[in-house]
Amino acid sequence: MWQELRRELFPRGLEIVTVALDTGGADVARRWIEAACPEHPSLVDPAHRMDELFGIVNVPSGVWVNEDGVLVRPPETAYPRRPAFLDTPVPANASPDTRARIEAVKNLRVEADRYVAALRDWAANGAASRFALPPDEVIRRSRPRPMNEARAAAHFELAQHLHRQGNPDAAIPHFRQAYRLQPDNWTYKRQAWNLLPRGQTPQVVYGGDWLSDVQTTGAENYYPPLDL
Repeated sequence: MWQELRRELFPRGLEIVTVALDTGGADVARRWIEAACPEHPSLVDPAHRMDELFGIVNVPSGVWVNEDGVLVRPPETAYPRRPAFLDTPVPANASPDTRARIEAVKNLRVEADRYVAALRDWAANGAASRFALPPDEVIRRSRPRPMNEARAAAHFELAQHLHRQGNPDAAIPHFRQAYRLQPDNWTYKRQAWNLLPRGQTPQVVYGGDWLSDVQTTGAENYYPPLDL
């Protein structure tokens, strides 16, 4: 999805770097990256350092870094175009669960046109763009890390370590704690769900899954509104 926008904006001096957050590492993400045939740098972050450094809690998120290496926009929802899932019809023979999932997805807040317009403005005007924020505003908008979120990060890191060491069952209690301490961190949740041993379900292990958690928080709150 990002390749088309990169071809447009790279001649204006803007580079796009995509990063997959996946504890499974490059082997898990490789097929998706290779299928996209990107011309831009496409990285894999198995340690979720992007979460830790920038406060990313959901995907896709974008951060803007200028040519001096200075952050000029903190994480925000970043779609390069309107995603097809917003226009997916509900099949007439859909099961209640499938119907609920599709309807929840269609109600997600996605402001792709506004985000891309801001990105184009930045590519055209650089530091003079009204969308390139001064440092004090970047700090004001950046996500703080209260004690519960710091503890969640520690549990998540330990869970990843245990999973990489081949001990997925020992990882589950720490994923569960991260899930409990920072319930709005969808990158933690998604990773915990994806790494469950075969035969175990998110509802049983963690007391929730994507659909039930979205229904609890409201699909309109899954992605916050863009502050442009």
